[in-house]
Amino acid sequence: MKLAGPEANRWFARPNPAAAGVLIYGADPMKVAMKRQQLVAAIIGPQGEAEMRLARMSGADLRRDPAGLLDAVKAQGFFPGPRVAFVEDATDGLAEVIAAALADWRAGDAQIVVTSALLTPKSPLRKLFEPHPTAVAIGLYDDPPTQAEIEDELRRAGLGVVDGAAMKDLVALSRDLDPGDFRQTLEKIALYKWEDAAPLTADDVAACAPATVEGEVDDILHAAAEGRMREVGALMRRLEAQGTQPVTLAIRSLQHFRSLHGAAVQPGGGGMMRGAPKNRERMARQAEGWGRDRLEEALSLIVETDLTLRSTSRAPGLALVERMLLRLAGLATARR
Repeated sequence: MKLAGPEANRWFARPNPAAAGVLIYGADPMKVAMKRQQLVAAIIGPQGEAEMRLARMSGADLRRDPAGLLDAVKAQGFFPGPRVAFVEDATDGLAEVIAAALADWRAGDAQIVVTSALLTPKSPLRKLFEPHPTAVAIGLYDDPPTQAEIEDELRRAGLGVVDGAAMKDLVALSRDLDPGDFRQTLEKIALYKWEDAAPLTADDVAACAPATVEGEVDDILHAAAEGRMREVGALMRRLEAQGTQPVTLAIRSLQHFRSLHGAAVQPGGGGMMRGAPKNRERMARQAEGWGRDRLEEALSLIVETDLTLRSTSRAPGLALVERMLLRLAGLATARR
């Protein structure tokens, strides 16, 4: 049987104990590992591994000892309860070995959990699990988690009450971070809210969200637009250490100040603003303070710097951008 979307999520949360096995495959090893952990925990419970009800083997182990999987499926441990025989990093070359274990599976045996990299529709492993009457195949792709999946993760972490703004920020974070980093962020939020019964807020999320290059680029643009010259240098050092390219900073500066110019030309026309609502309000204040004429002067400076970066000039790129941002901050200060 092939499952996807909400059906797959329900299976990961509440697997059928009568199923012989599950194949989980996907291009992102972290996403596959996280879903496999969730599934195994749902089958054997939090004490299952400590009670030796989880038999783990790699695809390489199974190639060396093809009988190892069936032995694990049939083995009886010292502790009662459901068991799992887990095969990690399986390949299509193991389809026959796994097929033999599925064919010999009986109620009361360990459930077979197999993980693999991304598999094509013609994959022998998929052809084994998808039509099987008592087995399941679940493919995981690069789509970010849905809001329902994020809510499930929060409930598992003990956070059942989340306000709307916090959920919007979490959905946005899930699209910016890879699955492992997003999972760590949720764990950090759960620790941050330990024994705090108040609803999770956007401020709580912001306090726990990891710093990103994208966010620090926004920080330096806001510093320049708001005339905070002292912060520009420190932020440039951080961006330089992270390998940010000068042309990237020039492009983002142009986008930011074009948005400000659009808002100054057409006050109240939020269509020119980019970013989250809180960011848009901040940029609206910047646009109002700068005014159209000063923003056109700023745009000319940014375009001039961008052309220099793309020319044959041998001047250090980041130094040119830093000078541009300092001049922008100076313009912001001078207009006050």
